[in-house]
Amino acid sequence: MSPPRTQALAEGVLGRALLHIERGNLDAARPLLAEAVAGGVSTGSNACLFHGAPALEFVLGRAGSADRTVQAAVDRVVHARLAAARQRRESAQLPTLAEFDLIRGLTGLGALLLARAGWPPPLLHEVLTHLVTLAVPAEVDARVLPGWWSPDSPGHQEIAGGHANNGVAHGIAGPLALLSLATRHDILVEGQIDAIETFVTWLEEFGGFYWIALGHLLADEPQQAPPLRPSWCYGDLGIARTLQLAALALGDDARRQKAEELALAALTDPARLDRVTDASLCHGWAGLLTVATAIAADSPTPDRFADPIWQTRQRLVAGIAELVKPGFLEGRAGAVLALEGSNMTGWTRALLIH
Repeated sequence: MSPPRTQALAEGVLGRALLHIERGNLDAARPLLAEAVAGGVSTGSNACLFHGAPALEFVLGRAGSADRTVQAAVDRVVHARLAAARQRRESAQLPTLAEFDLIRGLTGLGALLLARAGWPPPLLHEVLTHLVTLAVPAEVDARVLPGWWSPDSPGHQEIAGGHANNGVAHGIAGPLALLSLATRHDILVEGQIDAIETFVTWLEEFGGFYWIALGHLLADEPQQAPPLRPSWCYGDLGIARTLQLAALALGDDARRQKAEELALAALTDPARLDRVTDASLCHGWAGLLTVATAIAADSPTPDRFADPIWQTRQRLVAGIAELVKPGFLEGRAGAVLALEGSNMTGWTRALLIH
């Protein structure tokens, strides 16, 4: 039996329900929520922030509804994922992206736990503790590699020797954002600050690339990153927000300024902006607008971002009608959420922007 597709926050009805909830229209959200649970609630190995019980809890939480049965199911999912991660670590194997990333892994589940009303549960500390272990280098074939070096690829392409993924959606920027946000909420585990420093140092050196492969890491001379799409999921703007969050968590004003300069460069570089091809939240204008607005709000000089934000908004307005999908990450619901600019429910927590 295939898992219920309606429980996919990325493209299912949950994303559309989230838009109605943000607008305060619970009457419009209820039938979509009912459709989402009509085929049962997934708690299997595919359950994550963007699918199944965790996705359902996140959306219900934005409506101020804490369903204890759903939360208990999510807790079981988190326990199972932590157990699998511990077993992997004890076997000295490299992690897959789905173990730790935001979309499918423990970072996304941690974001959900952090978003729970009231003081976050002790289970969040276990998630953070695991993510901190990614800062410990791994040794493979007598080579010392980053602890988040992964043998699988971010897409369907093969990457010989594995890679270190930099993106917010699937790479180390996701754990860094979660650890930084937790720090800002005074939630700390042993080694957390050191891990933040490790991840920041890496992204400051290599964050201009979507990911780093073995050949790049072993090259005698540093390579120059080509102009890449500055999206939320992969690219300079999502990483700039993550670095800004880390700097705010560390109280490092110099690093905050560097992160904001990185964001401004991405928002004003025609070579990079020309690579943005749609209006979506994941990798299009809606994501750029949401991230840029958050960066400006946390900057002591927000006026610098006013014109780039206005330009991005105009591009979103021009392209939103061309989105074919109705959902959250790649569709109209997410783009409308970005365009309307409200965050009363904290929906941007699913993207680790706040």
